Amino acid sequence: MAQNRSKLISPFTNRRMAVTLLLMFASSFPLPLTSSGSTFQVWLKRNNVDIKTISALTLVGIPYSIKFLWAPFLDRFVPPFLNRRTGWIAIFQILLMACIGTLGFLNPMSDMSWIICIATCISFFSASADIVIDAYRVDLLRPEERGAGASMVMIGGRLAFLTSGALALVLSDHFPWHTVFLIMASCLSIGLITVFFAPAPEIIVSPPKSLEEAIVEPIVSFFKKPGAVEILLFVILFKAADTMATSLLSPFLVELGFTNTDIGSVNKVWGLIVSLLGGLVAGAVIPKWGVYKSLWVFGIMQALGNSVFVALAIHGKSYLLMVASIGVENFCGGLGTAALVAYLMGLCEQKFSASQYALLSSLTAVARTFLASGSGFLVSQLGWPRFFMFAVLLATPGLFLLKRLGRFEKANLPSS
Repeated sequence: MAQNRSKLISPFTNRRMAVTLLLMFASSFPLPLTSSGSTFQVWLKRNNVDIKTISALTLVGIPYSIKFLWAPFLDRFVPPFLNRRTGWIAIFQILLMACIGTLGFLNPMSDMSWIICIATCISFFSASADIVIDAYRVDLLRPEERGAGASMVMIGGRLAFLTSGALALVLSDHFPWHTVFLIMASCLSIGLITVFFAPAPEIIVSPPKSLEEAIVEPIVSFFKKPGAVEILLFVILFKAADTMATSLLSPFLVELGFTNTDIGSVNKVWGLIVSLLGGLVAGAVIPKWGVYKSLWVFGIMQALGNSVFVALAIHGKSYLLMVASIGVENFCGGLGTAALVAYLMGLCEQKFSASQYALLSSLTAVARTFLASGSGFLVSQLGWPRFFMFAVLLATPGLFLLKRLGRFEKANLPSS
């Protein structure tokens, strides 16, 4: 019994896991501060920006969806300090700190053009940091560590959302917004410090020798996989329901009458706790079940988990119902996210890990950006209850594709 527990716990306890956790914190941290992020949306909502404009501003997150376009440059070129991955990570952390610190000094009612410009820069630099952090993780983790690594990815992301989402909202009830954004900018020093202590991958692969090799070979190699086109469609659609259901969650809670502190403490703190539990459960289960079965079970659970918001929308303001709804959604969503991350890591080759992972993760951002941008229109036409019902139905295409991908399970999916 003790030996079995040790086997479950040991993958989570090495230095590679700690670095994976901290760098994922840095990777996810900027998102709530811009694009479809809750802090950005609440900031605009409290400054009387209308819901359709807030929804449309999610298009600022387009760089997350097209980051594969410049990923080959980050595969090909090596900064003159640190190494192929960590040097770029340091550069982008510094640029993000500068942009986030600037954002809070702008007025949403009079400086919208500047807000769009700075928010777009944050999205671009954040997407670029994602490219190299994801590639470093693919290079660093051993195959048997991918399940645990996926949990660290999810946990690091949730801790980031807790800080730049929940903590920022709570602070905004007590401090001016420019102070809040300065505090958030300083938190990115965690990622900057981490790169100076991050270990090198056990297997060092030479970067592509030319831009042509960096651009062409990753794509050619990927499309040699069985069912490559279906894989790409699946990656787009697997989180579609979860993305749409939560895309305007913070404005929804504002409309129900909850305070910033309510939204921050429940939506972020409580959500973090249950999602951490979901991530740890997924990390322990994925090596036993395999990625394909985990995607099936967790995909169905995350779709059903989004249906709880229908009850909250129908009932109206209820603190207990909000706690239950957010708890169920975050636990199920955490399971699905961990399974998807483990799947994506197993599809990439180390030589082209930046380009291939960027392509795949860009596709996951397609749903987040474009579905979220139309969510405000759907809410205005359907109302909140029907909007959440529609979001749940979006899970069907992704699960249909997953069934088709079962034909290629042995060729494409990692066993652990």
